[in-house]
Amino acid sequence: MKTNRLFLILAAAALLSMVFLSGCGQKEAGRKTGDFQKLKVAMVIIGNLGDKSFNDMAYAGIEQAGQDFGEKFDFELYNYTTDDENYEDFLRSVAQKEYDLIIAAGNMFIEEQVRTAADYPRTKFAALDSAVPGLTEESNITCLTFKENEGSFLMGAAAALKSKNGKVGFIGGMQLPVIDKFKAGYIAGAKYIDPEIEVFENYIEDNSSGFSNPDKGKEIATQQIKAGADVIFQAAGGSGAGIIEAASQQKIFVIGSDSDQTLIVPEDHKPFVLTSMIKRCDLAVYETIKSLVNQELKGGCREFDLRMSGVGYAENDYNKSLIAEIKPRLEEIKAKIISGEIKVPTN
Repeated sequence: MKTNRLFLILAAAALLSMVFLSGCGQKEAGRKTGDFQKLKVAMVIIGNLGDKSFNDMAYAGIEQAGQDFGEKFDFELYNYTTDDENYEDFLRSVAQKEYDLIIAAGNMFIEEQVRTAADYPRTKFAALDSAVPGLTEESNITCLTFKENEGSFLMGAAAALKSKNGKVGFIGGMQLPVIDKFKAGYIAGAKYIDPEIEVFENYIEDNSSGFSNPDKGKEIATQQIKAGADVIFQAAGGSGAGIIEAASQQKIFVIGSDSDQTLIVPEDHKPFVLTSMIKRCDLAVYETIKSLVNQELKGGCREFDLRMSGVGYAENDYNKSLIAEIKPRLEEIKAKIISGEIKVPTN
């Protein structure tokens, strides 16, 4: 099936980036270099690389950190899949290796992260995309969160401005607080432009497999298109490949998430990717490792918003003409969000 081929192509492409590990990570951990001992950093991702979305964006931050100061740390990547019995046991097995920093990417198991961190006080944990209330600078947990609702508000506005049917769609991988932030911002942005617009909303699965099922993503997108949606916003990780394929086959616009997805889809799909809601997981990961290397990493929460370009929308050579007519309006709305004139809901 073409969708499966696209998914495998994206996954294969990501594997090429693993060459980086030979320079930054796949060395004996804790090895002394010169007069100092290299820091040990690990990242735990849910699923695999190759989603061209959340996981790949987070890994890009590791790659950039490796280029800038990789001589100061060793890195290892760990994959947690739904075949594993228990996330907490899996995370503890990583923590037992005495890393200086463990980056846990994804917010589905935050309680397990907190319990594990409590039992390994000498290890710093970065909870990417997760929020823990009550943390202090002395905590060994640093939360890295984003205002996805702000970037998604712009996506909703873009969808409404480009829609001819007055019907648009949203497809999330599964129902999670963070995915609900995508949806809330998108709906609010669409209705800011057109209060009467109809927004279809679906989740692919009720578990994490919703982020790695492109066939189901394509099926749901096709259903929304048949119902009249002519722009679809997807926040579905690897399942997005199927949503993008359905949109291109039916010649409607699709909006990507997390990374600039225009740049990684097949050529015949590019004309239908209106833009993407950029979520700078790479920036958050990079800044965290930089702080560790500089001995400045503190506990607490750090939020990346529209003001600091932690979220935003993609513009490239392929989609520049597609958004040219609506860009002035998007920039106007962006300024109003940053100034506080527009208050974007989170749910």
